[in-house]
Amino acid sequence: MTDTNRSAAWYRRLLPLSTALAFGVVVLGAWVRLTDAGLGCPDWPGCYGTLTVPQTETELAFATETYPERPVETQKAWNEMIHRYFAGTLGLLVFGITVAAWRARRRDASHPVALPTALAVLITFQALLGMWTVTLLLKPVIVMMHLLGGMSTLGLLFWLTLKAWRDRAPSPAAVSETARRFVPWATLALVVVFGQIALGGWTSTNYAALACPELPTCQGEWWPEADFGEGFVLWRGIGVDYEGGVLDGPARAAIHLTHRIGAIVVTLVLVILSIALLARGDSRLRVAGGAVLAALALQIAIGVGIIEWSLPLWLATAHNAGGALLLLALLYLNYESRYARG
Repeated sequence: MTDTNRSAAWYRRLLPLSTALAFGVVVLGAWVRLTDAGLGCPDWPGCYGTLTVPQTETELAFATETYPERPVETQKAWNEMIHRYFAGTLGLLVFGITVAAWRARRRDASHPVALPTALAVLITFQALLGMWTVTLLLKPVIVMMHLLGGMSTLGLLFWLTLKAWRDRAPSPAAVSETARRFVPWATLALVVVFGQIALGGWTSTNYAALACPELPTCQGEWWPEADFGEGFVLWRGIGVDYEGGVLDGPARAAIHLTHRIGAIVVTLVLVILSIALLARGDSRLRVAGGAVLAALALQIAIGVGIIEWSLPLWLATAHNAGGALLLLALLYLNYESRYARG
């Protein structure tokens, strides 16, 4: 096997592995945020000056002296460091994918390099966001961008995996006419869901998930007092500690209500699109439509459960995983509508 062929083979092997790991990193990131472990290590990339978690008397004394305002909480520190280990491993795999893509390009001019290179840039920016999450004390806009960056990394890896492993039409003309008609609607659905993921991140990082503790009303009213202007201030300066949140009740209610409205919009768009796919699509589009509908139903059930059972940790973490699955289902639909052979 030539070096180029070997590089192409490694490229294909690393993509599904990295996609699975990226999914795990997204879920672990939610776990860290929901266990209030985002500042479990107040420095970066280490933890109180160590590569693990302070354990010896010397390490604990150094941590107490250097960060007197942040006493060591071992469980939170481990939650944060385990997430960093997995994220670091993912970063190495992404750079390996990029190198393999460029090496394969030497012999095969059609081998993709633009998206793998963009992925390497994105994972670098993700590392910076991870650092800023700590140094800027959980600033909501940074935490939300970190979530979106993680979802984007997962989505790009999944897209590259589909292109590397699924048979695709050699040209747009070879794609079925039915599939091409669904391209703009599949794109719209993807944009709407990504926006809802952003709203979910904003809700979580502002501790607004239980601002409306019941369904379908909020605080016993259909439209309680809500401060949208205060709830959506993106930047509040440097030095504010956001652990536990800084907003009052009306601002948190405004965020929660916006997320609920977004959920209604997403549900309407995806249900209509899925029904159209199941009724008029070819076999692959019907499979994609069924996947979108199943992921949507799961996410709605989790969202309702979060309210009914007052945000249990495992279910709140599953809500992030459900959002990731819905994103992947829509990416699969977008792939099939653009590349499936007619």
